[in-house]
Amino acid sequence: MSRIGKKPVPVPSNVTATIAGQTVKMKGPKGELAFTVPDALKVQRTDEGIDVSLLEDTKLARSEWGMSRTQIANLIKGVTEGYSQDLEIHGVGFKASMKGKDTLTLSVGYSHDVVLKIPAGVDVKVGGAKSELVSVSGIDKQAVGQVASVIRASRKPEPYQGKGVRYKGEYILRKEGKKK
Repeated sequence: MSRIGKKPVPVPSNVTATIAGQTVKMKGPKGELAFTVPDALKVQRTDEGIDVSLLEDTKLARSEWGMSRTQIANLIKGVTEGYSQDLEIHGVGFKASMKGKDTLTLSVGYSHDVVLKIPAGVDVKVGGAKSELVSVSGIDKQAVGQVASVIRASRKPEPYQGKGVRYKGEYILRKEGKKK
């Protein structure tokens, strides 16, 4: 039995939840999101909130149960609070800049600038004294995490000097250099 899947998802008063077949739609102060529940599960509205249950007790259904409940909870958090991910750029001369609202340009030690297209629904801001802080925010948890991951992958932090793009608060295990 899924310990997470058994719990109903409470719906706050400022969020409108609509269930049409297997699709759950949430509308809140920050926007609107939808999630399609797998066919092996049943979703319904109860007094406690939104309840996800099994149609048949199979291994596939049990594996999707807790994930579906968490996805619905993420929709609610997204339309009420939103998600954000902060990144730091470390290195001499490394910086970020925005060109318009949908293009991020990173100068991270290559012979060329890394140009990234920002998808709709995700907001990216550049800050800091030397343009070394990048903040990714939006209502869709998956999209925010994906954009932050792509930015970090443009120059992963290296273990010898620690240069590169890292998540805020991420610890980089440093290695000792060559000995003479």
